[in-house]
Amino acid sequence: MNREEFLRLAAEGYNRIPLARETLADFDTPLSIYLKLADQPNSYLLESVQGGEKWGRYSIIGLPCRTVMRVHGHHVSVTHDGVEIESLDVEDPLDFVETFKARYNVPTIAGLPRFNGGLVGYFGYDCVRYVEKRLANCPNPDPLGVPDILLMVSDAVVVFDNLAGKMHAIVLVDPAQQDAYARGVAQLDELMHKLRQPITPRRGLDLDLDRPPAADPVFRSSFTQGDYEAAVDTIKQYILAGDVMQVVPSQRMSIDFKAAPIDLYRALRCFNPTPYMYFFNFGDFHVVGSSPEVLVRVEDNLITVRPIAGTRPRGATEEADLALEEDLLSDHKEIAEHLMLIDLGRNDVGRVSEIGTVKLTEKMVIERYSNVMHIVSNVTGQLKNGLTAMDALRAILPAGTLSGAPKIRAMEIIDELEPVKRGVYGGAVGYMAWNGNMDTAIAIRTAVIKNGELHVQAGGGIVADSVPVLEWEETLNKRRAMFRAVALASQTAEG
Repeated sequence: MNREEFLRLAAEGYNRIPLARETLADFDTPLSIYLKLADQPNSYLLESVQGGEKWGRYSIIGLPCRTVMRVHGHHVSVTHDGVEIESLDVEDPLDFVETFKARYNVPTIAGLPRFNGGLVGYFGYDCVRYVEKRLANCPNPDPLGVPDILLMVSDAVVVFDNLAGKMHAIVLVDPAQQDAYARGVAQLDELMHKLRQPITPRRGLDLDLDRPPAADPVFRSSFTQGDYEAAVDTIKQYILAGDVMQVVPSQRMSIDFKAAPIDLYRALRCFNPTPYMYFFNFGDFHVVGSSPEVLVRVEDNLITVRPIAGTRPRGATEEADLALEEDLLSDHKEIAEHLMLIDLGRNDVGRVSEIGTVKLTEKMVIERYSNVMHIVSNVTGQLKNGLTAMDALRAILPAGTLSGAPKIRAMEIIDELEPVKRGVYGGAVGYMAWNGNMDTAIAIRTAVIKNGELHVQAGGGIVADSVPVLEWEETLNKRRAMFRAVALASQTAEG
């Protein structure tokens, strides 16, 4: 974009204008770019593995964000360069997020990647309390104390094209600033200079993948095994009484963690690549995850949810893999649970879609990942005229796979039985782009690292014929890839 085009867009009323530069990236990786440009507080890295088997086309590296919104309950705090510029109590924080985002009037520029900035971070599970008044107050203690919502204004990003071996560096410029265009060009020049520099050597950057993994670390749980199994029995009693059809309880597992969080991300990237890989450095804590499941995606007003339910380990051979697939698809309990979640997904999408547009575009297909296979379906709908991506998020958060059915009653039972507030777990991780699109993952297979401790949470869907001890073991199995990555990252730090 030249200066004349920039000034024309400013005259049209846009208060943030993207300037971009494209360059070859055949000597870099998304991770090396992150370490060169963004390895500071309030930065992030987003990657994707499509279908569990091949890297997605685009990776997004978010440079340190100057403006950050944090929401605790109904209190909103906005900081700029670490200084609080807004502090207020609001009735509906989700409304505040929407009006805050609307302050940024950004043009769509031809030739740029579909994502070139927006609000990036997470909406915690407890955001449901802003929507469902029956759940307005969380009765459980909150030992982690992280925000219910944390969103960064991502106004400088690098979008890495894994297919073309190119990348776009994009900066968002305020045309009201003096010499705005020249400042934006200078910022891009500086980014290009940093990209040509080698990575600063750092201990623990190279992971020794040949070293055998250590035994699973000893963890502290929010539940004892006996208490968790008793909670499963209580849920089964609710189901038998006709109060609910399914509930998804979870336990939080915590361990000491002294390694570099970025090394945990690298290990997860090797052991458990998924459609949603994310690394967030929020300064006083980190969120690192590899989620297999979209919560809700809105792209050009098309809503997508993709329920996952039903799991088997991968087979050692192709024949064993196919036998496990056949076993999974003939498991009546797994199929019944999956069909229930398809119905829930249709209902959620239907609440904010034009009548007659909700479609089941994939039904019970098998998707393979490095360690497991899942039954997956795909539900889409056309967003109602006049509604936004935030309306879709309100309708769908939290996912049925993290709550149960009927949803509100299931969440009341979760509040009754779980000993701590969920926080990030079960919420939405991702972005709301300036152009109105949104892409969020369910915050599962996700670690929160704070004050030298790592916390990971896992649960499972309880139905009438669930076996308590097997449900406990399922929560342990679901955290296995994370704890394997923890063991490797910790060995690297020690060695």
